[in-house]
Amino acid sequence: MHYYEVWVADSKYKGVKPLTYSYETELLPGTAVTLPLQQRTVSGFVVKQVDEPSFKLKPLSAVLSDKPIPHYYLLLAEWMSEYYGSSLGDSMRLLAPSQPIKRKSALAEAPDSQYSASPNNKFTLTTDQQSALTSLQNANAQTMLLHGDTGTGKTELYVRIAEDTVAAGKSVLLLVPEIALTAQLVKYFEQRLSTPVISLHSHLSVSKRKKFWMQILESTEPQLIIGPRSALFAPITNLGLIIVDEAHEPAYKQEQQPYYHAIRVASRLSNLSGAQLILGSATPDVVDYYMAERKSSIIRMQQIARSADAPTDVKVTVVDIKDRGQFSKSSFLSDELLAQARQTLSAGQQVLFYLNRRGTARVILCEKCAWQLLCPACDVPMVYHGDTHKARCHTCGQQQTPPHSCPNCKNPELVYRGIGTKMIEQSLVKLFPDKVIMRFDGDNTEENQAERQYDKLLSGEVQIIVGTQMMAKGFDLPKLGMVGIVVADTPLFLPDYRANERTYQLLTQVMGRVGRGHGKATVVLQTYQPENQAISAAINRDWQSFYEAEIKERRNYHYPPFRYVLKLICRRKTQKGATSASEKLAAELARTYRGIEISSPTPAFFEKQHGNYTWHIIVRSPLRPRLVEISRNLPSGWVADLDPVNLL
Repeated sequence: MHYYEVWVADSKYKGVKPLTYSYETELLPGTAVTLPLQQRTVSGFVVKQVDEPSFKLKPLSAVLSDKPIPHYYLLLAEWMSEYYGSSLGDSMRLLAPSQPIKRKSALAEAPDSQYSASPNNKFTLTTDQQSALTSLQNANAQTMLLHGDTGTGKTELYVRIAEDTVAAGKSVLLLVPEIALTAQLVKYFEQRLSTPVISLHSHLSVSKRKKFWMQILESTEPQLIIGPRSALFAPITNLGLIIVDEAHEPAYKQEQQPYYHAIRVASRLSNLSGAQLILGSATPDVVDYYMAERKSSIIRMQQIARSADAPTDVKVTVVDIKDRGQFSKSSFLSDELLAQARQTLSAGQQVLFYLNRRGTARVILCEKCAWQLLCPACDVPMVYHGDTHKARCHTCGQQQTPPHSCPNCKNPELVYRGIGTKMIEQSLVKLFPDKVIMRFDGDNTEENQAERQYDKLLSGEVQIIVGTQMMAKGFDLPKLGMVGIVVADTPLFLPDYRANERTYQLLTQVMGRVGRGHGKATVVLQTYQPENQAISAAINRDWQSFYEAEIKERRNYHYPPFRYVLKLICRRKTQKGATSASEKLAAELARTYRGIEISSPTPAFFEKQHGNYTWHIIVRSPLRPRLVEISRNLPSGWVADLDPVNLL
């Protein structure tokens, strides 16, 4: 009999030390196992073999593979626990398959890849691309920020540097912010390289994810793995390259325990494994850009990647929404927008209508007594979805049929106000009855998600696309000739220090779906604030002026990168309870800690969620360990989000 210390990979295990178990055969450090923990069977990883202890032991339940995971993943989980102040069980859980799997059957059924390979390496690089590739190949810094405008061909560079890495016998990990982007990247890489590609994400069945996890662990050949932030923890042996595409996206931040940011974790994994890290973006995160600028590790690309005779002209027209004379045919689609759409469609090109709001109407109200239909659990307006005739809460998911009359004053004429993607779609069906229209947002069924319909988008079979921000993230549609931005100001309405940054990023990204070397293109941008600095900078592709204005604001008001930020979250059944708990903790923090800035406790942007009242305390400090210490010593019922992507 042998005895082992084992790290428990389960969120319910809050211990700071490994547990000891027995097993009949010898196991190597890093071996993935399952083990009994109270009344459940959970995953874990062997730390080391020890002498027989004096107390009675439980045996391990099973061994998942004879091959241990690479040592740097265990070090990564320990680092995450320290860096984010999370429990080690939470961090270790990210490394493990969700449930035990049988090794033989998993390997027997797991395919080598999900698309057939068709290598083709006949692309000619632009001058910018060749210069950037040389810089990446000869980089002294382990982390490089590839700042390439939309359409400059960053993906082609990913292929070239990945090919070099695989040729050197090492594996490649490519992260994307959204699952919807995996399909086109998998196809692109399979067409260019002979290396099998594994796409790892949560839309796969549980059994298939487990099979791929085992295939990655036991492979003896270099691999290429593509997936969202969770793919960071796939057990990749001999990792040589990590690429984070669309590195500015907030989706790289985990919004539940452990509250990690994939960029920071990728950076640490790069250091531990020796892999090169490339952060690719047309609109870099301000903090990442500031850090890269200080290390002189920025590679800039501005030359559009295109064939010699392909025009890249983009005509941008700005429509002031306040000028209601420009909306004679529709209350929210201007005459200019509709005219340009008709012209583009008649030329055989696609049109994208962009609005970052779901639903049909944002508010249902009575104009007579001001009653609104609010979610009973969250106290926020329920959004009307006309296709199902249901009002839905986008916070907790509750839904109901709207009343026929006001329940307060019995007024029979309720008003539906505000617009969402479903209303845009319904209006376009009436305006363009002969066109194929598809909507892509968070309300799509699994079958109608963008990654499932990508071939139809690519071929031009879908002529009019209606979408939220998911359509702004990396899609390359050769037949897209126009982008219509229905309301450009949506992020500016949020009370958050990153509002300008998100506005600039989203507008630049969605406008970047055209002008990519596929032909002349048009953008019609509707806005309430044509003079806004972030909007004008996005229109003019003027990163430098935006960055300089933004970094000055951050410095003046003590926000990242000049301070670390900790968001403390309190949820209570009553507003009085949340207020009292927040005020008490804020006073305690002020007495206990020096050198921190504490905001007055405030309700969250959506104060009532799932029947609970949510309040925040924002703490800032130039010393990160101080914030980690605070997060580790919180009273019961508090949650700590270190490095939050927003303060809402």
